[in-house]
Amino acid sequence: MKSILLVDDDKNLSETLAELIDPKEYRVDLLADAPGTVDYIRANGPDVVLLDVNLPSGSGLELLKEIKGIEGAPPVIIISGYVSTDNAMEAMKEGAYEYVTKPFQMERLLVTIHKATEELHASTLAKRQVKPEMLWQTTPDITSEVVDTHREIIGVSEEIVEIAKMIGRVAKSDAAVLIFGESGTGKELVARAIHRNSNRSDKVFLSVNCAALTETLLESELFGHEKGAFTNAYSRKLGKFELANSGTIFLDEIADTSMTTQSKLLRMLQEQEFERVGGEQTLKVNVRVIAATNKSLVSAIKEGKFRIDLFYRLKVVSIYLPPLRERRDDIPLLANHFLDIYNKATGKRVEGITSEAMKFLAKYSFPGNVRELENTIQTAVVMSKNRVLEVDDLPIAKDRRELVKIDFDEIKDNYYQMFRRLLEPIYGKIYQNSNGQIYAHIQEAFEKAVIGLTLQQLNNNQVRAAESLGISRNTLRDRIDKYGIK
Repeated sequence: MKSILLVDDDKNLSETLAELIDPKEYRVDLLADAPGTVDYIRANGPDVVLLDVNLPSGSGLELLKEIKGIEGAPPVIIISGYVSTDNAMEAMKEGAYEYVTKPFQMERLLVTIHKATEELHASTLAKRQVKPEMLWQTTPDITSEVVDTHREIIGVSEEIVEIAKMIGRVAKSDAAVLIFGESGTGKELVARAIHRNSNRSDKVFLSVNCAALTETLLESELFGHEKGAFTNAYSRKLGKFELANSGTIFLDEIADTSMTTQSKLLRMLQEQEFERVGGEQTLKVNVRVIAATNKSLVSAIKEGKFRIDLFYRLKVVSIYLPPLRERRDDIPLLANHFLDIYNKATGKRVEGITSEAMKFLAKYSFPGNVRELENTIQTAVVMSKNRVLEVDDLPIAKDRRELVKIDFDEIKDNYYQMFRRLLEPIYGKIYQNSNGQIYAHIQEAFEKAVIGLTLQQLNNNQVRAAESLGISRNTLRDRIDKYGIK
C-alpha cells in the first residue's frame, strides 16, 4: 500500500482526503507542523508528501529544502491557501513536484498524487540500473540578487501561476529558452526571473533588442569587432556575448535577425564560440541564451526568413505569455501594484481606484498589454488631482471619447480626414499587433462594420441596404454570410 504524508494544520483537508482516497491504495498520515517531519520521512519513507506553505512554526518552503536533502526523497506537492507567483517559482526551483492552491479540485489533486507516486516508482527502478555517481544530487541554494519590486511577476490567474512554476523548473538548468508573446506582455521580465533564480544569478544579465539595430550593428553588438573592421570602427569593441561570459544574454525580437546573423547565433549556441567582426581569433564563452519574439517563427520558417535549426536550438524550453485580455483576473492586482509604484515615484498619495474605473480597466482590451496598463496608471497618477483614480483620470477612457468627437459638418465629405482622425490615436497599437496584415485586417473590419451599420440603419432591409452601399444583393448576401452579420 502506498502512503501519503500530509504536513498541514488543516484538519478538514485531512478528513477530505481520507474520504476521497481509496484506503486499499493509499494510507494518509498527518503531521500538523514541521518539527519531526524529516525524521518521519527517513523512518517511514512515504510515497508522496503534501506540504503546506504556511505552517505554525514557519515556512513550508524551508522544510521543502530539508526534505529534498534526504537521500531518496519522495516527491513533494506544495499546497497553499493563496496564490503567490514568488512561492510557486521558489517551490519549483527547490524541486517540488507540483504547486497547487486552495481551493483546488480534489479530483485534480488525486491525479497529481497518482502521477507523482508512479514517477517515483519508475525513477526507483531506473536508479537501480545506474552507478551511484550518475545520480542527480540536490544543488545548494543560491541567494538571488536584490530585485526591484517594480519588476516582479504579478498575478493570480492560473496562466501566470503556471508561468511562475515553469520559471522555477527551468531556472537552474542551462537550457536555452524561447519566450513567445505579444508586445508588452513581459517577456524580458520572465527572462530576468529565469536568470535571477538560476545558478548564474550572481553573474551579468545583458539584453539586446535585435529589431532596433541594422545587421552590421547587431553583429557588432553581439560579437564585438576589431579596429578597422568597418567604417568608423576606430577601436576594438567587446560584444555582448563576450561581456556576458558565465552569465545570461536575452535576445529580444529574435525573428528580426538576418539569415547571416542567425548562422552565427546557431554556431554560438552549438559550440559556444565565435569571432569578433573583422577578427580571426576564436573566442570561447559560457553563456545561457534566452530569446523572445512577438512574431510566429513557424511562419517565418515557411517564408524562408528564419532557420529551422536555430529555431530548435533556441526552443529547448518554450514559454508562452498570454496577452492581458486573456488573464483579466490579474488586472486589478496589477493596477494597484502600479498605483503603489507611481505613488512612491511621484510623491503622490492617491489612495485607490474607484470600482467604476476598475470595471473599465477590466473590460478594456489592452492591445499594449501590461506595458499599456502600467503607462495608463502612471499617467493617471501624475495627472490626477483627486484622492482616488476615477474613470475620467484614465487616458485610455479619454482616448475613446476623443474618437467620437468628430464634427461631421466640419469634415463634410472628406472621408480620408475623418478616418485618419479615427485611426491616428490607436494606430500605434494596431501596428504592434498586425503581424504584417494591417491592410487585410482593417479592410475586412471596415467592410463588416459599414455593412452592419447600414443594415441597422435600414431595419435589415437588404434591398435598400444594397442600393445604399452601391453593391448587388448577391454581393451583400455573400458578405453577410462571410462575416456572420445578424
